[in-house]
Amino acid sequence: MRMPVIVACGLGVAVMVGIAGTVQADPKDYRFEAVKAEVPAVANATIAVRLIHIPDGKAVANAVLFQAKLAMPMEGMAPMPTTVAPAAPDGLGAYLFTADLSMAGPWTLTVSAKVQGEAATIVGTVPFTAQAADHASMNHQH
Repeated sequence: MRMPVIVACGLGVAVMVGIAGTVQADPKDYRFEAVKAEVPAVANATIAVRLIHIPDGKAVANAVLFQAKLAMPMEGMAPMPTTVAPAAPDGLGAYLFTADLSMAGPWTLTVSAKVQGEAATIVGTVPFTAQAADHASMNHQH
């Protein structure tokens, strides 16, 4: 009589472990952030972003980023989009994009990511500022 009870308990534990093993992290456990909040306003600017796993604060180095869109918010008007293209990631958690930032001011990069082992797509926005080159910094580049 004891054997069926033990088997039933074992099956119950196996089912519970199986259910726990299939729990996926929430996309809210991730956030995108700019590596640098300010980048030069140039035609071939490099924008670097990180995908951070919030519970441990670590950058995710093996995500696949896609659907990048870049736009400058315009007060009272539709945002001004510009071209953005992915570049090779650095392998340490920074994902690089090149873009035409011909206008100084605030910009927002919207990007999607797939993380290995996660079922959901992570979508986030990264605000940053394109800074016009000032003459003082240009004078120091002899």
